Formats: sequence, structure tokens, C-alpha cells
Amino acid sequence: MERIIHMVHRTPLKQSKTLNAFTGAEISLKMENLQRTGSFKLRGAMNKVMSLKEEEAERGIIAASAGNHAQGVALAASLRNIPSKIFMPKRTPSTKVAATRHYGAEIILEGETYQEAYLAAEEERLIAGSTYVHAFDDPKVMAGQGTVALEMLQQCSNLEVLVVPVGGGGLLAGMALAVKSFNPHVKIIGVQALGAPATYNRFRGKASNCGDHVHSIADGILVKEPGKLTFPIIEKYVDDMVTVTDEEISYGIMFMLQREKTLVEGAGAASLAAVLCGKLKVQGKKVGCVISGGNADPSKISIYKDLSSMVKRLHYIG
Repeated sequence: MERIIHMVHRTPLKQSKTLNAFTGAEISLKMENLQRTGSFKLRGAMNKVMSLKEEEAERGIIAASAGNHAQGVALAASLRNIPSKIFMPKRTPSTKVAATRHYGAEIILEGETYQEAYLAAEEERLIAGSTYVHAFDDPKVMAGQGTVALEMLQQCSNLEVLVVPVGGGGLLAGMALAVKSFNPHVKIIGVQALGAPATYNRFRGKASNCGDHVHSIADGILVKEPGKLTFPIIEKYVDDMVTVTDEEISYGIMFMLQREKTLVEGAGAASLAAVLCGKLKVQGKKVGCVISGGNADPSKISIYKDLSSMVKRLHYIG
């Protein structure tokens, strides 16, 4: 935590009376959408890049990302004057591509999913000899993401449940390690998009590979396979996992926009969606939800609105 403490924001942990009334719980939102670059991903990227030895830095950095990790890597690399090349899926929102380029990275759009972009980046790494900064499957990246949990417990020491979005699992694994080291009684719940449920499936003992087709409005957690390093940690320390549909994620996005006057991205709304739509029993509990990112495409608000209207209102949802 000391390595990055002066390079990342200590984001707010806030409550909403409306949200508490809807759920019958005390819900605290960790606003990582207000982080530099608009996402928690900066924490892991910064921790990894700042820990690189000079000989590693001299080879340049290569990475693959659905968008938010790309921005974190690009900013961290620029602070160390390291050239960076980042492979991103073709479907990456233009806002994330433009922001990454703004931080100084060279952008290569490749494939339809993160996994395809990752394979292209790996091929390039072998040719160029660059230093790879993985989006989630790296101990230093996970450690950086784990600082989210440490801040939450410092800001509200009596939290009983933490609800965390999961794609490849870097945030979930890092937070689970951090939390269980300090207070093993705090429950850790992962939330994955139903359209890309690889980590959830494996956690539940099902086949984890999603095949060729993954789809969700939550592009930040659109991952085909669970992390090789992250999953064993998730399996050992995470208490439960659930999935949410695109309609439920959209409901979370629209709740944040209408009630909190904040636009968050699909992955950022996943944990809130699980709470709002009754996927977890939270009544009477003190719950922390990670709003993991805010790099949403404003042009898609009408889509989110239409999808959210399809969600069956539970009795406590207004």
C-alpha cells in the first residue's frame, strides 16, 4: 500500500438513505469510479509498474485490457517514462480507447474479447521481449487491488459483507486476501455477469470455459476464463458468488444515475445490481459494495434505461 498511496486517490465510502431504505440494510458504496482514470484498475497497474526493475522497464511495457487496466497501465508507464503498447478488443468503448491513448500508450485493437486481445499481446511480447503487465493474474496487481478492501475497512470498521465485481478475479482475489488477513469473519461475495460466467461456473463446480461466446454490457468483466493465479485464492477465501443479468446491471446503472447523480459503467454497477435485485440476503447487515468504475459510454444511456425497465421490481425497489 505504501508504494502507491501517494499515486492513487483514497476514494469515498458513502451511504445513500434511499438505498438503505430499499434494501433494509446499511449499504456503503466504495466509489472507485472517482479513482484516477475512473477505475480501481489503476491501483494494481500502478503497484506493478512502480515495482519493475530498471532492466524490465527498459524493455517497454505490453498489456491487454478491456479498457480500464489499459488506462492504469498507460498512466503508470508515463509516470516512469516507459513506452507502453496495449492490445484492446475491437468492441472496447471509444471513450476508453481515447483515454488510454491520451495517457501516451500505443493502442492495438485486436479481437472481439479480452481473451483474443490477450493472445495477440502475448504473441507480440514474445517477438519484442517487452515486459508484460497482466490485467489480473499477477501478485503485485492483486496486491494493488487489495488496497480497496483495506481502505473500506479503515473507513467503516464494522462492515460485515463486501460485494465485489469479478471478471478475471484480480480485484476479488486481492480484496479477499486483504480482508481475510485482518478479519476472517467478513464475508466476501463475488458478482459476475451472467453472459460471461467463467469464474462463477468454476466456483460452483461447473465447466468454467465459456466457449467462443461471451456477451454483456459490463465490458470491464467480460472475460472467457478465470485467472490461473486468482482462482485458487477465490476458491479458498471467497464465501459465495452470484451472477447478474444485463437487465439487472442496467437497473444498477440507472439507480446510480437517477438517485446518486453518478454515471457508472456496467462492471461498476454489478455489485449494486446484486444487492438491489435480491441476489443476496442483506437485510439488517452492514454491506460494502465496490462501484469499480465509471468509464461508461453516455450514448448508451437509452439502452440501459430500456434494459432496466425489464427488471421485475422487488417489493423493496422503488
